[in-house]
Amino acid sequence: MIVGILKEIKKEENRVAMTPAGVEVMVHAGHTLLVEKNAGAGSGFADEAYVEAGATIVATPAEIYAKSDMVMHVKEPQASEYGMIRPGQIVFTYLHLAADEPQTQALIKSGAVCIAYETIQKADGSLPLLTPMSEVAGRMAIQQGAKYLEMAQGGNGVLLGGVPGVDPGTVVVIGGGVVGTHAARMACGLGAKVYILDMSLDRLRHLSEVMPSNCFPLMSSPATVRKLLREADVVVGAVLVTGAKAPKLVTRDMLKTMKKGAVMVDVAIDQGGCFETSKATTHTDPTFVVDGVVHYCVANMPGAVAKTSTPALTNATLPYALTIANKGWKRAMQDSCEIAKGANVIDGKITFKGVAEAFGLNYVSVDTFLN
Repeated sequence: MIVGILKEIKKEENRVAMTPAGVEVMVHAGHTLLVEKNAGAGSGFADEAYVEAGATIVATPAEIYAKSDMVMHVKEPQASEYGMIRPGQIVFTYLHLAADEPQTQALIKSGAVCIAYETIQKADGSLPLLTPMSEVAGRMAIQQGAKYLEMAQGGNGVLLGGVPGVDPGTVVVIGGGVVGTHAARMACGLGAKVYILDMSLDRLRHLSEVMPSNCFPLMSSPATVRKLLREADVVVGAVLVTGAKAPKLVTRDMLKTMKKGAVMVDVAIDQGGCFETSKATTHTDPTFVVDGVVHYCVANMPGAVAKTSTPALTNATLPYALTIANKGWKRAMQDSCEIAKGANVIDGKITFKGVAEAFGLNYVSVDTFLN
């Protein structure tokens, strides 16, 4: 199979879909790898490293799309790329379609086979291609929350860890999954008082066993959220409904009860955000203020630490990319329920229920294409 690795064009996105080491594995398996010029530069990988791994450097994205059976990105295709996607072509990347109707319509129109990293799912419900970036984003959420608490950044001037004789800051993490757990662990490591909320008793029991003593797992409810928001210095939105739009768990009215200069970090912004007042921001202009509360809603947080996040992403995606390239998308989905769950759009039909429900569109089971 001819596999194209595209340069990221979303603003301030420094990651690349595959490292030279990953390319070498694909080439040794008999595949042809085309890598767009300077695709790896932001992650510290020169074109020469890709050539040494067996890839061919290609000058333009148009050429990548024209020649490749499968194209790989990190972030979703941008509007300038929609017209380049061919019927039957495999698009393998993060898509986050439930929060992006224009992209959804464009991929329907393209006739391509669109497989989303974020909805590939194991039998135990885990999301193996979302996990490494969730680990990065969870840890970054606390770094950013601590930074924007500084008065010079518009925050309320609290040091999360406190000092001897002075109370530490309070962190509220809404969601006890991968993002929430890593955020809570980082905040605990700084010495903050940390509350982590989830709706699964089993998950809360697990967190009670594994988290440090300054972390307090609580059952999530609107009443609990309202109560803790009044105490919070940093709030991390870490809610995920796989492939669907994030629920709005913090309303505009709730903001009025919060401390002025508190910081809210919405890691769910890729799926539309879990705070009612959230809107996507960028690394260049990462924050805005509503009712005195600082909002950080950068939609590609791991892109700022590409030398960590790119290798972590390739470690996770490479086995799946290799399976799809070796078998073709149809056989790969027949043999792997995990890959089949990654199917979001095939031949103009939406094959992921959460995306169809987000926009009131028809849903067609992926099994229709596999029988």
